[in-house]
Amino acid sequence: MEKLTHFNNEGRAQMVDVSGKPETVRTAAARSSIEVNDHIYELITNQQIKKGDVLAVAQVAGIMAAKKTWEIIPMCHPIPIKGVNISFDWMEGSENHKILEITAEVKTVGNTGVEMEALTAVSAAALTIYDMCKAVDKGMIIGPTYLIEKTGGVSSSDYRREME
Repeated sequence: MEKLTHFNNEGRAQMVDVSGKPETVRTAAARSSIEVNDHIYELITNQQIKKGDVLAVAQVAGIMAAKKTWEIIPMCHPIPIKGVNISFDWMEGSENHKILEITAEVKTVGNTGVEMEALTAVSAAALTIYDMCKAVDKGMIIGPTYLIEKTGGVSSSDYRREME
């Protein structure tokens, strides 16, 4: 059984010391989604939401969230983010609904990974879409949110989620 690294010998929370780890190129990709009704889909795609261009604002929110992850997730390190890309892909959902898949790819050169930054980016983008559209319908569904892959580092291997 692996030891959880965010706990000290007393069982209390600690920020992991990464000072001895080598700097390597590290990447992570994460995905979330938001299910909306067809009316909201039409409003978003025709840029008719009164608060503005929903996907443009969500994209900026995701990028900002990746850069500030260390400020909201207590044990995350401040990381010099080298790149963030947020992409959107509409899919058919259940009857009268569409699903917007949100993918974030984050990159750094450093001594700790960027999985949390990618997960935070897609979460913030989905929440931003919800916020901008909630006046039309509060029944939107966010999730699932998950890590797709991570690369880099020496002590842990690369990870790639097996997709169904």
